[in-house]
Formats: sequence, structure tokens, C-alpha cells
Amino acid sequence: MNILLVEDEQKIADFICEGLRAKDFIVTHCTDGNQGFEVASKNVHDVIILDIGLPGRNGLDILTALRQSGFDTPIILLTARNELGDRVQGLEMGADDYLAKPFYVEELTARLNALLRRHEGAAQHLVEVGSLQLDCISRNLNCHGQSVELTSREFKLLEHLMRSPNKILTRGQLLEHVWGFDFDPCTNVVDVCIKRIRRKIASLESAGKMAGAIESVRGTGYRLNPR
Repeated sequence: MNILLVEDEQKIADFICEGLRAKDFIVTHCTDGNQGFEVASKNVHDVIILDIGLPGRNGLDILTALRQSGFDTPIILLTARNELGDRVQGLEMGADDYLAKPFYVEELTARLNALLRRHEGAAQHLVEVGSLQLDCISRNLNCHGQSVELTSREFKLLEHLMRSPNKILTRGQLLEHVWGFDFDPCTNVVDVCIKRIRRKIASLESAGKMAGAIESVRGTGYRLNPR
């Protein structure tokens, strides 16, 4: 498991890093809130361990900014025992759990494993490529908090592309998978559907460079490129 620890107290940070690494966790440590937010925003972690009282941006500010930008990575808050108000506020703002200092590394490890199990169970219905997230229950396409609804055909076509990133899928393969009949070289239903999907991705301002992620492969079909 890849963990980001944002903790300014060196003794506590050393205790956590040594304990987690001894249990084969990969730990990245940041010592202040500004650095922690930057690392959290630009890298993928399984869980973030976030102290509330940090120099620079405090833990609650980081939590708010991450959740508002669409990050759903599980976050555990570290608090002092007398910070009940901060703990309650943190949970209401999107934290997944909290741990009051002092604590045993075994308890932290158990909470990390429980969080990851819950998160993986909740994410089974999601397909993610780059900043795009396809919800297989609502059939919505999401990107950093923005979403757009897809038709049944658009959803099935985009899901097929997203489950095979970087792979060229022929028009025949797409037609058979989505429409369920053999390829007719005279039909353009695949191309029309791709155009509609591209427009919907482009309508999400937060999608940025993913707007051009569906590549046309001349004479063959299409490929979705993670960006």
C-alpha cells in the first residue's frame, strides 16, 4: 500500500514511517501543509494520513481543497485528544477516519487496511482512465466533481474503450460489442457515437487535455489514450 504521511512533528513521523515500512507499506513523508497538498495533488496514493495542526496549510484546509477538486482517496486525520471539534468537523468535511494521538502503529495499520477494503469495494463500479471516471451504476462520466450523463450506447462504447486503454479497437469490434451485429462497412454509427462522446467530454471544463483522449486511427478504429 502506498501511503502519504503529512506530519510536521519529526518524532511522530519517524515512529509512523518506521512502523509502517516494517509492515511493507511504502511511505512518502511531507513535513508541512503546502508540500503535503502539492504531493497529494500530483501523485497517486492509496491512503493519506493527514495531521490537522500543520505549518502552512492546515490539515482541514488540505482536506477541503482535495475533496472539492474531486479527490476520493481515503484520508485519515491525526488529532490531539482534546481536538473533538476538529475531529467532528473533519469527518463532516470528507475525512474517512481519525486517530487521536498517542496511538499504537498496530491500530493505525488496522485502520489503513480497513479503509482500503472499504474503498476498493466502493470503487468496483468505477472505471478510471486519466482524470475521467465512468460510473457503471449511474452511467455518468465524471471529472473532478463535474459530470455528464451518457446514453446507453455512449456509455457502453466509452466503457469498452476505457477498459482497454492504449489499445486500438476496430470499428467492427466496437460495433459488435455495443450494437451486437456484424460490421457493415457502410454504417457510420460508431463514428457518430464517438463524436457525441467527444463533445460530452469537451463539455466538462475540468477534463482539460482528456478532451482529445479518443484518438482516431485512420482506416482502423479508435484508441483511448490516458493523459
